[in-house]
Amino acid sequence: MIQRPLDIGRFEFVILAALRAAQLLRGCPPKLEVDIDHKATTTAQLEIASGRVARLSDVRDQADA
Repeated sequence: MIQRPLDIGRFEFVILAALRAAQLLRGCPPKLEVDIDHKATTTAQLEIASGRVARLSDVRDQADA
């Protein structure tokens, strides 16, 4: 089981993972190097859990600074 970051709620984690999985299925390269070939949904969750995928609100906050 993949542990979600504590600052991301359950619903937001699911939605973010679904959006990222859709990107991976369309051909976007993964942001993680893993030895095992995971499904797109698992790869998306791992990317979010490791902090490689940022939320849109985080990106907007950095742009305003």
